[in-house]
Amino acid sequence: MQTSKILHRLSRKARIRKRIHGTPARPRLTVFRSLRSVSAQLIDDDARKTIVAASSNEAKVQGNVAGAKKVGELLAEKAKKAGITSVVFDRSGYAFHGAVKSLADAARESGLRF
Repeated sequence: MQTSKILHRLSRKARIRKRIHGTPARPRLTVFRSLRSVSAQLIDDDARKTIVAASSNEAKVQGNVAGAKKVGELLAEKAKKAGITSVVFDRSGYAFHGAVKSLADAARESGLRF
């Protein structure tokens, strides 16, 4: 059963990625959620480079929803230092609730526009 859940998420991710593309002016904010941690990256798809990254391990917090909020704030701070204010959100096939929603809301509150 786990394998089919992962495969379904990956097919949703592929459908989403067909439409979403990050540029240097507006990079793609992608989210990865595991059972223990949450991480996010700002990616320039034209250059195939990660511009900014943050994770709950780096923020030294536990728990997905609380950790995701801290990761969103940390990522927005790093993005501001890199001169990025606008991004394209990529939920990576995850449902937009819980940790993913918490990260997105915290990033918006900290100044990122998407």
